[in-house]
Amino acid sequence: MKRKLLGNQRGMTLIEIMVVVTILGLIATIATVNVLGRLDQAKVTAAKTQIKNLETALDEYRRDNGFYPTTDQGLKALIEKPASGRVPTSYPKGGYMKGGSVPKDPWSCDFLYFSPGTHGSNPVEITSLGADCQEGGEDTDADINSWEIGSAKKE
Repeated sequence: MKRKLLGNQRGMTLIEIMVVVTILGLIATIATVNVLGRLDQAKVTAAKTQIKNLETALDEYRRDNGFYPTTDQGLKALIEKPASGRVPTSYPKGGYMKGGSVPKDPWSCDFLYFSPGTHGSNPVEITSLGADCQEGGEDTDADINSWEIGSAKKE
């Protein structure tokens, strides 16, 4: 003898489904806002790390040659031996950076490079222009400067 099991069961109403979907939407919105804020901060941290890595490569260049690349030679001097200006006498076959290209900042903009530096007695300075890729700005649009992140070189 079979019993009727379905007779006592009740499904969800349309209103209940809409309430559940609304709650899930609110949770997703809150999570997205929190994640995006952390993503922006992660890009700022990544830019600072890239600046420190570029400074390390520049220090190796200086150790090998006794000087830093000029502003005109730029960061490209880390991947390709300069042919004009002050030409390095000791240049490794693969350059000073892996990958064969100068990295862009986390917002896909070029880093600015100055040698000699223009702030204090820094022999070199590197700047990321931030999320807006323009000078100045606030929050994630603010410039990230080597001399402000505690890694600027002093001689």
